[in-house]
Amino acid sequence: MTPPPAVNTPQQRAALQQQVLQALQPHLPAHALLYQSEDTTPYECDGLSAYRQRPLLVALPETEEQVSRVLAACHAMQVPVVARGAGTGLSGGAMPHALGLTLSLAKFNKIKSIDLRSRTAVVECGVRNLAISEAAASYGLYYAPDPSSQIACTIGGNVAENSGGVHCLKYGLTLHNIQKLRGFTMEGTPITIGSDALDGPGYDLMSVVVGSEGMLAVITEVTVKLIPKPQLARCIMASFDDVRKAGEAVAQVIAQGVIPAGLEMMDKAMTIAVEDYVHAGYDLNAEAILLCESDGTPEEVEEEIARMSGILAAAGATQLTVSTSEAERLRFWSGRKNAFPASGRISPDYMCMDSTIPRKRLADMLLAIAEMEKKYALRCCNVFHAGDGNLHPLILFDANDPDQLHRCELFGADILETSVAMGGTVTGEHGVGVEKLNSMCVQFSADENAQMFALKNAFDTRGLLNPGKVIPTLHRCAEYGKMLVRNGQLKYPELERF
Repeated sequence: MTPPPAVNTPQQRAALQQQVLQALQPHLPAHALLYQSEDTTPYECDGLSAYRQRPLLVALPETEEQVSRVLAACHAMQVPVVARGAGTGLSGGAMPHALGLTLSLAKFNKIKSIDLRSRTAVVECGVRNLAISEAAASYGLYYAPDPSSQIACTIGGNVAENSGGVHCLKYGLTLHNIQKLRGFTMEGTPITIGSDALDGPGYDLMSVVVGSEGMLAVITEVTVKLIPKPQLARCIMASFDDVRKAGEAVAQVIAQGVIPAGLEMMDKAMTIAVEDYVHAGYDLNAEAILLCESDGTPEEVEEEIARMSGILAAAGATQLTVSTSEAERLRFWSGRKNAFPASGRISPDYMCMDSTIPRKRLADMLLAIAEMEKKYALRCCNVFHAGDGNLHPLILFDANDPDQLHRCELFGADILETSVAMGGTVTGEHGVGVEKLNSMCVQFSADENAQMFALKNAFDTRGLLNPGKVIPTLHRCAEYGKMLVRNGQLKYPELERF
């Protein structure tokens, strides 16, 4: 087939839509192709609802053969494809292409097998994260990565973003808990990455594809690693009257050789928001709260809890409470797990950032964010994976007010780029998507971005998978640099080259 003609008018868009629809109809049943506006509008954004775009069409394949044929047809027509899971992503990674196909993989929701000998499970990409642990529970096993959205997010989306969760400090991110992937290239060619063995031949492409945000391949099947459920888990809830003391406590726990199962931090604004929502028993007078969990055998847990309690007390904790039952432990975590919906109760909208900084700079970053609240006249609640320095500041705003949205975008960019200046990075587990494109210009040089484009080209020569995401173009970085100069804000020497 020849490439679709240029599209500049609604009439031309409608003509292109019909052309693509006719090309896909032989490969999918009628109910699996959506093209009316009322049917495609629900797909116009992911969890980053500030940015929206209706796709040309939506396809809901039910078999791998259908996925392969749809991709091959779109490749022949040079039609962009954006793969979508549950739509819980927070960086706009699944935002549709205006002239492309949204490939929803929601119907790939089967757990195919659980192998007790190898402690693995083979699951389709649309299986919910939590459903894997629920299916493995009767065997005394579970899947370790536990993002806060685990009740809804899918394993395919976790692979795309390399998601973590509150227990990623000890058990690792998605990358560390995946053994094999199956899927298709943009051409519709089957691809397998990893193997049933613990190691496979050739280059380590697993590290390339996991976290690639749907830009390299469409993953349809995932082999995950399962681990035994610990005999016991207990959690310390520690209050601090100063965020710097709390930040130092985090650094001291790790420095003294303790690797907690979870080490999370919330500031006062977030604590107040979640306590009103879930009534977890948080200290509302604390400037910061740490949740420190230990798991393992009863003897291991007793020793580790004692060590961490001593470290936290020495660091200046004003209150220490250790869970005495599983119900109490889950109650402590309920606030942390519900930080996002709790923020949604107190603000029309929020934008969740996702930068990562060295642990020793946690307090510096919180104090910097407090100054940014004044600068941009917006509130911000902070919750983060303190153990690995992965921040999740939630900027509260009203998307119906264009000025508030603009200030929110500037606020978010300031957080990301301050994180880079502190020796960190613009993303930890939410991905770049469309949200962090400009800040990628600060993080990476033009040559480094060119290398990333070259890697994408090796998998997707026509650049049709999730185009316009993750990697900024040279032109975009040049325009961003000019914008900062115009506003007198060029504080990043990296942009002077543009």
